[in-house]
Amino acid sequence: MPTLTKVATRSELPSGKGKVVEAGGRTLAVFNCGGTFYATDNTCVHRGGPLGEGSLTGTVVTCPWHGWEYDVASGACKTNPAATIQRFDVKVEGDAILVSVP
Repeated sequence: MPTLTKVATRSELPSGKGKVVEAGGRTLAVFNCGGTFYATDNTCVHRGGPLGEGSLTGTVVTCPWHGWEYDVASGACKTNPAATIQRFDVKVEGDAILVSVP
């Protein structure tokens, strides 16, 4: 059963930014895309780069290591359509950003 875990606050994550967080024993990346929040696995499938440290344009994050691009809303990889990253459900309660981790 998934557990909701508080990983950040809205004030800690400005629009257009990502953040690396820990939840449920996993390292995740949380993104603020114009007030809509998304959570994904933090690891790029190419070479393990930290996606939460990448640059965000709209809903597309670019891995800071080798430039692979992912849509954080769907988990789809723009660089290699055969690759995906895992997504996690996000809920916002007041200022708290909660992620559902299995």
